[in-house]
Amino acid sequence: MNFLRHRLVVLVLVFLATLLLYLLLPSIRQSSMEPSLEAQRIGLMTTPLPPLPAINISIHTGQLPGDPPLFFREALPADGAGRQILPRLQVVLLHGQAFTSQTWEELGTMALLAVNGYQAIAVDLPGYGKSPDSKALKNDQYRVDLLSRFMESLGVRAPVLVSPSMSGQYSIPFLMKNHAQLRGFIPIAPVGTQSYISQQYQNIQTPTLIVSGALDTNLGAQSHKNLMQLPNHSVLKLEGAGHACYMDKTREFHQGVINFLRNLK
Repeated sequence: MNFLRHRLVVLVLVFLATLLLYLLLPSIRQSSMEPSLEAQRIGLMTTPLPPLPAINISIHTGQLPGDPPLFFREALPADGAGRQILPRLQVVLLHGQAFTSQTWEELGTMALLAVNGYQAIAVDLPGYGKSPDSKALKNDQYRVDLLSRFMESLGVRAPVLVSPSMSGQYSIPFLMKNHAQLRGFIPIAPVGTQSYISQQYQNIQTPTLIVSGALDTNLGAQSHKNLMQLPNHSVLKLEGAGHACYMDKTREFHQGVINFLRNLK
């Protein structure tokens, strides 16, 4: 009798275990197919950024009569032999925190570039001058996309990018990601140079004129040290000039820029 009783208990336990396994199997299978919390976290980190919203920015241009228009450069004029006339070298000028695109006009930089055969395009960055601010531009990739979209919309190809101080938030990430799109780079004590390692600088072959004021021992000295890691660089240090050295020594700055542009191949 005891043997039969024990056997019955064992059979009941086996039945209950089988039933429990049957009921739990779907939930176990589903949980095994779901990504782990760590995988979900990594997935969120690698999710592409949403498209950059439409942002309007204002510009100043410096051109000579007869220059090809900034827009639609696909239809370039031809000379008497049917050869396409290439557009003048374009210079895109950004600005520092206390300034706007109009600063370059007031300094005579726009006119000087035009007289020397270059097309100058000065930009009011978002939140400055006549350009409205945008909360979207708090990310490096968004700033890179903004410069890329701006250049594409105006037909700007292989320009020289001039970038003082605050505008390094835009130009330095752009240099790191899209340096092949630049003919030259003129950083003037820009911010953001400390965010990159030596190897990243050494991978860039863009001709660069590093500009700083001799009296700018803070941001000027820091950016100068970091930018010196660029393999294809020259240096313009303006004696007696502070952070906004192009304002303190405008003539020397202009001469240095023109010499750099003339030596570009």
